[in-house]
Amino acid sequence: MYVCLCEGVTDTQLRNAVADGCNSYKEVRLKTGVASQCGRCACQAKQVVRDALAEMTFDYDLAYPAACVAA
Repeated sequence: MYVCLCEGVTDTQLRNAVADGCNSYKEVRLKTGVASQCGRCACQAKQVVRDALAEMTFDYDLAYPAACVAA
């Protein structure tokens, strides 16, 4: 879905920016240009970025295999 009509930015693009390493709304905004014109989309864009950041999880099972024993 389009979040920013002025710049043609979709929610997928915002989520991809987070997946590509953006750690804040400011970084996503700089990368995608979202909310850089009229600003009407800012609240929705911030929510999408918040949700995307919240969904980012670290799989501890992959980081510490069961075969690994503490010394």
